[in-house]
Parts: sequence; structure tokens; C-alpha cells
Amino acid sequence: MTQKTISTSIVRLRLLIASLLLLVMTVASAQQPAATLNWKDADIRQVVEAVSAVTGKNIILDPRVTGRVTLLSPTPLGPDELYEAFLSILQVHGYVAIENENLVKVVPDATARQMPTQIGTSGTAGPDDLTTQVVRVQNVGATQLVSLLRPLLPQYGHLVAHSGSNMLIISDRAANVARVVSIIRRIDQASDEEIEVVSLQHASAGEIVRIMTALTATPRADGAPVTTSLVADARTNSVLIGGDKSERLRLRTLIAHLDTPLEDGGDTQVRYLRYADAEDLATKLQQHFTGQAQAAAGGQAGAGAPLTEVSVWADTQTNALIFNAPPKMMRSAMQIIDKLDIRRAQVLVEAIIVEVIIDKQNELGVSVAVEGSGSNTPIGVTNFPDFLAGVVQLGSAAGGGTVDPSGLIGEGLTVGIGRISESGVSFAAILAAVEGDADTNLISTPSIVTTDNEEATLNVGQEVPFVSGSFSNAGGNTGTVNPFTTVNREQIGVKLAITPQINEGDSMVLDISQEISSIAQSAAGAVDLITNKRTVDTTVIVDDGEILVLGGLLEDVLRESDQRIPVLGRIPLLGNLFRSRKTEKLKTNLMIFIRPTILRDATQTAFETNQKYNLIRSVQQGQQGTDVQLMPGETRPMLPPIETYQRPKTPEEDDQ
Repeated sequence: MTQKTISTSIVRLRLLIASLLLLVMTVASAQQPAATLNWKDADIRQVVEAVSAVTGKNIILDPRVTGRVTLLSPTPLGPDELYEAFLSILQVHGYVAIENENLVKVVPDATARQMPTQIGTSGTAGPDDLTTQVVRVQNVGATQLVSLLRPLLPQYGHLVAHSGSNMLIISDRAANVARVVSIIRRIDQASDEEIEVVSLQHASAGEIVRIMTALTATPRADGAPVTTSLVADARTNSVLIGGDKSERLRLRTLIAHLDTPLEDGGDTQVRYLRYADAEDLATKLQQHFTGQAQAAAGGQAGAGAPLTEVSVWADTQTNALIFNAPPKMMRSAMQIIDKLDIRRAQVLVEAIIVEVIIDKQNELGVSVAVEGSGSNTPIGVTNFPDFLAGVVQLGSAAGGGTVDPSGLIGEGLTVGIGRISESGVSFAAILAAVEGDADTNLISTPSIVTTDNEEATLNVGQEVPFVSGSFSNAGGNTGTVNPFTTVNREQIGVKLAITPQINEGDSMVLDISQEISSIAQSAAGAVDLITNKRTVDTTVIVDDGEILVLGGLLEDVLRESDQRIPVLGRIPLLGNLFRSRKTEKLKTNLMIFIRPTILRDATQTAFETNQKYNLIRSVQQGQQGTDVQLMPGETRPMLPPIETYQRPKTPEEDDQ
């Protein structure tokens, strides 16, 4: 046996004895002192076996893990300390332990980055555990740090920057990752944390911040993020600047250049309005600033109050306001205009009027007339179905006149019998039977668009003449007065008046006045036309796009009439010759609904307009293809596509 073989056997024996001692100490008691390990030129696989036996961890070795290990420990090591020493041994020899649940994989450093590792350093078992850390950089460009930090990582380490989120991804051992993160935190600092306050004398702080923010939003050439921040304080008309000292100096210089008086009028400025009325707004602004000046002077107009410092007048042709005021009041006026000169919401109101009428009428009656011999006056008449005018003609017929059949024949079934003679007795009897059914189904949907808090009215109908008075010269006076008749015209149809008030959210208050009028179908017994009128005056609250019932009428009428000659009309069977009966049943269903829709912007307005426009156009399209009567070759009129009337928006409209 050679000396080398003897030495190897002794080392293995020592390793086995040390492993057994550590195992006994771990099982027996955690309070017992740990053994002192002295490994010299030991096989790394045998060291792995000893560590697995002492710590109880399942360790898987990569076939490429080989080498000799030397560990000299003057103090005893417990299981945790032994595992940390084991990780250090692996790092020295170019290996890494990747722990996943109850398994520990020992692989070369070159392939470690491809293995799943711990995220962050807080959950690692030791400083030599492999981990991955994501670091967000706040003030410095992440791409700039890659070249600075790459030498601090070993060859197997991983460092990459994500410029979109300005983050760094670091993969290495926990101790080195923590060191690199500490270095990043020291570098990721603003060069100067001071905040500067720049007071303005002439310009508006809000306008200056808007201009400077657009300027600083441009990406830098070196890829670094822009760290400068600007905030406007409207109360003191100041701009707060934060960021790098050199950037603050540059911005302060630009603000000083912009904060200068106007070259063409000093404290005079012209403001063009987009939505508000210049004349109305000028009056209100002048009253506002005059009231402020009087309040500052103690409420006495003769106390030297600066009432002439502010002058506001309107140019109606351009809808513009011309101001002449000190800078402070000028800024206050501009802020007021910014709040008032806005696009007001509009409301599309659709009224839905539904009326269903069912009218049934039955009538049965007999009229009899008897005329005496040689006389033009009847001596006996019954006039139940209103044929008296025709029956009276019997007298004229008996006297040699003629009979007009239109006065005898009415609606429905008319049967007449009789005898007409110049001498003797003439008589006539007419039987009339009528049955009528009338159904009316009307749906009217008037719609109107108005601005918030503005009244709008809609009238759709006809002018109908009504006789209000007359004068005739029937008395035989010989004066020069001519007969005349006075006529008043009244509108019959649909009237809608509405004032909307949009509340916070999607509800609105509607002040509504609705009137529906029409000419009655039957005006029997009236000296002139009879009109039906239905009126609703109310104030309601309704949500956007919802349908609300305003009111209505449900009416069911039954009328029965029985007219007869006393005594004769009650004779069984024969009494029907002296009797007239009439039954009428009328059922009316009337409901009025309202549906408002808020049009907050141009898109909603265009949508509702296109919908109504295309509805009318589709009706006209359905009529196309048929020739115009008596005009061959002519085409029916039709609306063009709505795109024909649309125009490109201006840059100002695109900014809305």
C-alpha cells in the first residue's frame, strides 16, 4: 500500500467520523456543542453527502460537479452554519445551490441563470443563495446604470435594463445583489432636492406651467427621464419648480423671459369667446369688478375707490371681450372666463303621445208624416232619426212641387213607404237603421333640442278659422252698412314648451308645458267648430334616456237613448213604428310620455342627428323606383348622404 493511498484512507475515515459526530449532535440535542470540522483535500461529493446527512436536505448533484474541498474550522459548526459554509465552498469552486422546496440542485455557475430562483433577497437562506431582484430607478436612466454596474457582477450574473419602465433586473448571489441594490440607491438621487418659488408679475402661473410642461415633456437625447416638476399656485400667481439644479436654472431663465408686459397695449388684452355671449358676459364682469373695488374702499363710492382700473367692453361682431386692467385683476378675469366660456350640455326631448279611440254607434228608428188634403202643412209628424226636413217636402210635393231625395235618405239603411197625392191624404214612413264602428290610433312623437336652462318651444299644427261675430242688414235699413262676419284664427295641433335643468350626474329637472288640440269629428248642434284640447303643465325629474309618463286619460263612455210617442210607443210590436233607439259606446285611451337625452359633447349630438337624418332618408329611399305620375322621367326628391354635409374639424375643435 502506497503512502498516497494511506493518506486518502485516513482523510475518508476522518470525514466519516466527523459526519457521524455532527449527525449525533443534531439528533441528540440542539444545545450540545457542535464538532470541529477539518476537511483537507476531500472529494466534493463526499462533502455533499455529509452536509445532506447533517442538514436533512435532499441534494441533487449535476454530473459536472467535481473537485477537492478543504475546510478548516477552528470553532464548532451547527447545521445552519455548516450549510452556509457549504454554499461558500460551492461559490469558491464555481458552483451554485438552487433550492426549490425540499430539493437543492447543485449546478455550475454558467447555467444558474436559467434555473428558477428566489425573487428578492428577503427570503434567501444565506448570502450565497442565488436570487433575482427587480429594481425601479426613479431619477437616473436605467440604461445608463448597466455599463456602470456590469463589472460588479460575475460572469454568470445577469444584468439588464428595461427602458420603458426604467427598471433593472439583477440575477446573482444574494449578498452581491444586496450590494448592487445599495449602490443603485446611492446613485438614484436627485442632484438637488431644493424647491424654488418663482413669483410672476405679468404672466399667468397656470399658462406658464402649461407652456413649460409641454417643453419639458420632450424626451432627452441621452434617454434619461425628465425629473423636473412644475406646479402653479393660482392664489399667489407663482410657479414652484423642483428637480436638478441646472434644469431649474434653465426653467427659471425661460420664465423670466416670458413674464414680461405685453408690447402692444400694456394691460390691455383681447379674449375671443367660443361659447359665451360677449355682450352679456362683459356686463357681468364689469359689475363684478366694480363691486370688488367698492368693497375694498369700504362701500363708499366717493372714497377714492379705483373704479376706473378695470374696463371691460364687448365686440359683438367677433364675440370678443376687450380688457383693460392691472395684471392681478386681468388674471382673475381670465380665470372667470375659463370657467364660464365652456360648451354647455344640450337636451334632446322626445314627447310620445299615444291616443287610441274606439267609437261604436247603433241607431234604429221610424219617422212618419201625414199631410191633410189640399194643404201644404203636415198634420202629423214623428221625427226620431232627424228626417223632418225631408218629410216636410211631402207637403210641397202634394202642392205640385218636387221632392229632394237627399233629405229623405240618410246614412245606413233607409226604407220608405207612403202615398203622395195632390188630393186626399198623403203620408210617408221612413225606417232608418245605422251601425257604425270607428277606431282611431294616433301616435305622435314631437322632439326638440335645447340648451341647458334655456326654454324651447315647438308648434306643429294648422290655423283654423272660428266665427267670432257677424252683422247683417236684414232689418231693411237703408244705411250704407254692409253685412260682415268676423273670424278669429287659432292654432290646432301639438305645442311643446320645455326648460331643462341638468343636475349633477345624469338626472335633470324638466319644466314642461304640453298641449294637444284637434277638431272634433262631430259637431252636431254647434254653431261653429268644436275642438278637443288636452294640456299638461308640470315639473318632473327624470334620468338621462329614461321614459317617464306625464299624464293621460282613460275614458269609457256608454250612452243609450230611447225616444217614442207616448202610449203608442209602448204598444208591443206596433210600438216600434213610433219609436227610435240609439246606443253609443266611446272608449278613449290617451297617454303622454317624455324621454330626455343629454347631449354632452359633439359626438353625442352628431349621433342623434345622424339617426334622425337617416330615418327620414330611409323613408325616402323606400319611395324610390316608382315613377312620378304624369311626369315620365322625373325622379322623386331625396336627401343626400349625411357625409355630404359634414366638414373637417378645425384644430381648435379637435382639442375639445
